[in-house]
Amino acid sequence: MKFLEKFNFIFLVAGLGLLVTAFITLGLIPAMMTKSLGAIDYHPTSIPDEFKSYYENLEDYEKALYQGRDIYIKEACWHCHSQYVRPVGNEALRYGPVSVASEYDNSLNLPQLFGTRRVGPDLSREGGKRPNDWHFVHLYNPKDVVPLSIMPSYSWYFNKDKSPKPSAVALVAYLQWLGSQLPQNGDTIDLNASTNSTAAKL
Repeated sequence: MKFLEKFNFIFLVAGLGLLVTAFITLGLIPAMMTKSLGAIDYHPTSIPDEFKSYYENLEDYEKALYQGRDIYIKEACWHCHSQYVRPVGNEALRYGPVSVASEYDNSLNLPQLFGTRRVGPDLSREGGKRPNDWHFVHLYNPKDVVPLSIMPSYSWYFNKDKSPKPSAVALVAYLQWLGSQLPQNGDTIDLNASTNSTAAKL
Protein backbone atom coordinates (compact mmCIF):
# COMPACT_ATOMS: atom_id res chain seq x y z
CA MET A 1 0.00 0.00 0.00
CA LYS A 2 2.80 2.39 0.90
CA PHE A 3 4.48 1.38 -2.33
CA LEU A 4 1.40 2.52 -4.35
CA GLU A 5 1.07 5.74 -2.35
CA LYS A 6 4.71 6.52 -3.07
CA PHE A 7 4.14 6.10 -6.83
CA ASN A 8 0.90 8.09 -6.70
CA PHE A 9 2.79 10.94 -5.08
CA ILE A 10 5.55 10.73 -7.70
CA PHE A 11 2.98 10.77 -10.53
CA LEU A 12 1.18 13.72 -8.92
CA VAL A 13 4.41 15.72 -8.63
CA ALA A 14 5.44 14.74 -12.17
CA GLY A 15 2.03 15.71 -13.55
CA LEU A 16 2.08 19.08 -11.81
CA GLY A 17 5.66 19.61 -12.99
CA LEU A 18 4.66 18.89 -16.60
CA LEU A 19 1.64 21.19 -16.28
CA VAL A 20 3.81 24.05 -15.03
CA THR A 21 6.42 23.36 -17.74
CA ALA A 22 3.74 23.35 -20.45
CA PHE A 23 2.25 26.59 -19.13
CA ILE A 24 5.64 28.30 -19.17
CA THR A 25 6.83 26.98 -22.56
CA LEU A 26 3.54 27.12 -24.45
CA GLY A 27 1.88 30.05 -22.74
CA LEU A 28 4.14 32.40 -20.86
CA ILE A 29 7.20 32.46 -23.14
CA PRO A 30 5.21 33.02 -26.39
CA ALA A 31 3.22 35.78 -24.67
CA MET A 32 6.42 37.48 -23.54
CA MET A 33 7.95 37.12 -27.01
CA THR A 34 4.83 38.57 -28.59
CA LYS A 35 5.02 41.60 -26.33
CA SER A 36 8.74 42.13 -26.85
CA LEU A 37 8.55 41.55 -30.61
CA GLY A 38 5.07 42.93 -30.73
CA ALA A 39 3.29 45.06 -33.22
CA ILE A 40 4.31 48.63 -33.79
CA ASP A 41 2.09 51.12 -31.99
CA TYR A 42 0.03 52.85 -34.63
CA HIS A 43 -0.26 56.63 -34.37
CA PRO A 44 -1.89 58.57 -37.21
CA THR A 45 0.08 61.58 -38.42
CA SER A 46 -2.90 63.55 -39.70
CA ILE A 47 -6.68 63.66 -39.53
CA PRO A 48 -8.35 62.88 -42.86
CA ASP A 49 -10.30 65.85 -44.23
CA GLU A 50 -13.62 64.01 -43.92
CA PHE A 51 -13.12 63.63 -40.15
CA LYS A 52 -11.83 67.11 -39.29
CA SER A 53 -15.34 68.24 -38.42
CA TYR A 54 -15.59 65.42 -35.84
CA TYR A 55 -12.12 65.50 -34.25
CA GLU A 56 -10.16 68.55 -33.21
CA ASN A 57 -6.80 66.89 -32.64
CA LEU A 58 -4.84 63.75 -33.47
CA GLU A 59 -5.26 62.32 -29.99
CA ASP A 60 -9.06 62.32 -30.30
CA TYR A 61 -8.87 60.84 -33.80
CA GLU A 62 -6.49 58.10 -32.64
CA LYS A 63 -8.80 57.22 -29.73
CA ALA A 64 -11.70 57.06 -32.19
CA LEU A 65 -9.83 54.61 -34.43
CA TYR A 66 -9.26 52.23 -31.52
CA GLN A 67 -12.84 52.72 -30.30
CA GLY A 68 -14.11 51.96 -33.81
CA ARG A 69 -12.03 48.78 -33.90
CA ASP A 70 -13.46 47.74 -30.53
CA ILE A 71 -17.01 48.35 -31.76
CA TYR A 72 -16.23 46.36 -34.91
CA ILE A 73 -15.16 43.46 -32.69
CA LYS A 74 -18.06 43.85 -30.23
CA GLU A 75 -20.67 43.84 -32.98
CA ALA A 76 -19.00 40.78 -34.58
CA CYS A 77 -18.53 42.51 -37.93
CA TRP A 78 -15.53 40.21 -38.42
CA HIS A 79 -17.90 37.25 -38.52
CA CYS A 80 -19.29 38.22 -41.93
CA HIS A 81 -16.56 40.53 -43.25
CA SER A 82 -13.05 39.19 -43.59
CA GLN A 83 -9.94 41.35 -43.48
CA TYR A 84 -7.69 39.04 -45.42
CA VAL A 85 -7.40 38.89 -49.21
CA ARG A 86 -6.55 35.29 -49.98
CA PRO A 87 -4.51 34.05 -52.95
CA VAL A 88 -7.41 31.99 -54.31
CA GLY A 89 -10.50 32.46 -56.45
CA ASN A 90 -9.29 35.67 -58.12
CA GLU A 91 -9.78 37.54 -54.85
CA ALA A 92 -7.00 39.95 -55.79
CA LEU A 93 -9.05 41.08 -58.79
CA ARG A 94 -11.98 41.94 -56.56
CA TYR A 95 -10.34 43.20 -53.37
CA GLY A 96 -6.81 44.27 -54.31
CA PRO A 97 -3.38 42.73 -53.69
CA VAL A 98 -3.20 39.53 -51.65
CA SER A 99 -2.70 40.33 -47.97
CA VAL A 100 0.78 40.06 -46.51
CA ALA A 101 1.79 39.64 -42.87
CA SER A 102 3.47 43.05 -42.61
CA GLU A 103 0.24 44.94 -43.18
CA TYR A 104 -1.12 43.52 -39.92
CA ASP A 105 1.98 44.44 -37.91
CA ASN A 106 0.55 47.39 -36.03
CA SER A 107 -1.46 47.76 -32.87
CA LEU A 108 -4.63 48.86 -34.67
CA ASN A 109 -4.70 45.48 -36.40
CA LEU A 110 -4.59 43.51 -33.16
CA PRO A 111 -6.25 41.17 -32.71
CA GLN A 112 -6.09 40.17 -36.36
CA LEU A 113 -9.59 40.10 -37.76
CA PHE A 114 -9.16 37.69 -40.65
CA GLY A 115 -12.79 36.65 -40.24
CA THR A 116 -14.50 33.30 -40.09
CA ARG A 117 -16.39 33.49 -43.38
CA ARG A 118 -17.24 36.05 -46.01
CA VAL A 119 -20.91 36.88 -46.15
CA GLY A 120 -20.24 40.53 -46.94
CA PRO A 121 -17.27 41.87 -48.90
CA ASP A 122 -13.72 41.80 -47.61
CA LEU A 123 -12.87 45.06 -45.81
CA SER A 124 -9.06 44.90 -45.88
CA ARG A 125 -8.91 47.86 -48.24
CA GLU A 126 -12.22 49.55 -47.52
CA GLY A 127 -10.71 52.96 -46.75
CA GLY A 128 -11.65 55.58 -49.33
CA LYS A 129 -13.83 53.33 -51.50
CA ARG A 130 -17.02 55.05 -50.39
CA PRO A 131 -17.79 58.37 -48.67
CA ASN A 132 -18.63 58.61 -44.98
CA ASP A 133 -22.29 59.30 -45.72
CA TRP A 134 -22.57 55.97 -47.53
CA HIS A 135 -21.20 54.19 -44.46
CA PHE A 136 -23.57 56.02 -42.12
CA VAL A 137 -26.59 55.12 -44.25
CA HIS A 138 -25.32 51.56 -44.56
CA LEU A 139 -25.01 51.22 -40.79
CA TYR A 140 -28.41 52.78 -40.15
CA ASN A 141 -30.25 50.69 -42.75
CA PRO A 142 -28.07 48.56 -45.05
CA LYS A 143 -30.86 47.90 -47.57
CA ASP A 144 -31.01 51.62 -48.42
CA VAL A 145 -27.68 51.32 -50.23
CA VAL A 146 -27.43 47.56 -50.86
CA PRO A 147 -30.98 46.33 -51.52
CA LEU A 148 -30.10 42.61 -51.26
CA SER A 149 -28.04 43.03 -48.09
CA ILE A 150 -28.70 40.66 -45.20
CA MET A 151 -26.73 42.82 -42.79
CA PRO A 152 -28.76 43.93 -39.75
CA SER A 153 -29.40 47.57 -38.97
CA TYR A 154 -27.26 49.25 -36.33
CA SER A 155 -29.68 52.10 -35.74
CA TRP A 156 -28.83 52.37 -32.02
CA TYR A 157 -25.63 54.12 -33.06
CA PHE A 158 -27.73 57.05 -34.30
CA ASN A 159 -29.81 59.78 -32.70
CA LYS A 160 -33.55 60.19 -33.25
CA ASP A 161 -32.87 62.60 -36.11
CA LYS A 162 -30.68 59.87 -37.71
CA SER A 163 -27.48 61.82 -37.10
CA PRO A 164 -24.56 59.58 -36.11
CA LYS A 165 -23.53 59.30 -32.50
CA PRO A 166 -19.79 59.51 -31.68
CA SER A 167 -19.60 55.70 -31.62
CA ALA A 168 -20.92 55.52 -35.22
CA VAL A 169 -18.37 58.12 -36.31
CA ALA A 170 -15.61 56.11 -34.61
CA LEU A 171 -16.71 52.92 -36.37
CA VAL A 172 -16.74 54.69 -39.75
CA ALA A 173 -13.33 56.22 -38.98
CA TYR A 174 -12.00 52.70 -38.41
CA LEU A 175 -13.63 51.39 -41.61
CA GLN A 176 -12.18 54.31 -43.58
CA TRP A 177 -8.76 53.58 -42.07
CA LEU A 178 -8.70 49.95 -43.24
CA GLY A 179 -6.13 49.70 -46.00
CA SER A 180 -5.38 53.42 -46.02
CA GLN A 181 -2.04 52.78 -44.31
CA LEU A 182 -0.93 50.86 -47.40
CA PRO A 183 0.74 52.53 -50.39
CA GLN A 184 -0.92 52.55 -53.79
CA ASN A 185 1.05 49.60 -55.16
CA GLY A 186 0.79 47.46 -52.01
CA ASP A 187 4.51 46.52 -52.11
CA THR A 188 5.73 48.27 -48.99
CA ILE A 189 4.02 49.64 -45.95
CA ASP A 190 4.62 52.85 -44.03
CA LEU A 191 2.84 52.37 -40.73
CA ASN A 192 3.00 56.06 -39.86
CA ALA A 193 1.80 57.28 -43.23
CA SER A 194 -1.09 59.67 -43.41
CA THR A 195 -4.46 57.99 -43.04
CA ASN A 196 -6.12 60.25 -45.56
CA SER A 197 -8.39 57.60 -46.96
CA THR A 198 -9.47 59.53 -50.03
CA ALA A 199 -5.89 59.54 -51.25
CA ALA A 200 -5.29 55.91 -50.42
CA LYS A 201 -7.62 54.08 -52.77
CA LEU A 202 -6.22 50.79 -54.01
